[in-house]
Amino acid sequence: MDINYTKIILIFSLTLFFNCKNSPKKQKEITPEVNEMSYDEWTSLSNSNSLDGWHLFQNESGEKTGWSVKDGIFTFNSEEANGEGNKSLITNEKYSSFEIQFEWKLSSNSNSGFMWGVSEDSQYEHPYLTGPEIQIIDADIYGDDPENQIHTTAALYDMIAPDRVMAKDAGEWNTYHIIINQEGNSGTVIHNGEEINRFPLYGDEWDAMVENSKFSEMKGFGKYQEGHLCLQDHPGIISYRNIKIKRL
Repeated sequence: MDINYTKIILIFSLTLFFNCKNSPKKQKEITPEVNEMSYDEWTSLSNSNSLDGWHLFQNESGEKTGWSVKDGIFTFNSEEANGEGNKSLITNEKYSSFEIQFEWKLSSNSNSGFMWGVSEDSQYEHPYLTGPEIQIIDADIYGDDPENQIHTTAALYDMIAPDRVMAKDAGEWNTYHIIINQEGNSGTVIHNGEEINRFPLYGDEWDAMVENSKFSEMKGFGKYQEGHLCLQDHPGIISYRNIKIKRL
């Protein structure tokens, strides 16, 4: 073989090798597994047929009843509740800053509530003595009564009324998306897709709201930036499903 021809082939081969080596690699496609990992920031709090991850408030004896679980739906029926003491359902874990989403529905004339910052210390007989509450109630109970809008659905109970009432009729599912951001000193309530309430979590404005509410003499109210989450026991039938949470 001609020597010059051999050199040409060798130079061409080396050029091709280095071009391939230095060429940018094709970016890896995002797979469903990567998307799943992003979604996994949310943790489910509603098991199919158990209350794993939850317990009844101060239920040392295990004698309290009232809650049932079926197909991932948690239901409280006050007529079936036995045992002494408050029967609200609280998380085993404590939370500080978080987002939570869930669906709820209730029977006519029923009410409940979602609380955060709940202490289970024995000095407190009820979760509402420490935990601020986003109200859940049959909105027909108060209707358009201006004096009771701080007690209607999506109110920061007895403190701030929602911008408007977005509740569906009793027996229909509603959605809540609640954001509690301690670092940012802000709470937000999104009800059935609409942001309708917002409030501080501490400071002068918060103190003024507490002072003008039924909680003014409750020394532990709103004092726990980290605490249990609570689904309140109240008269009637209330159901929850698709509960998921993300720590902030």
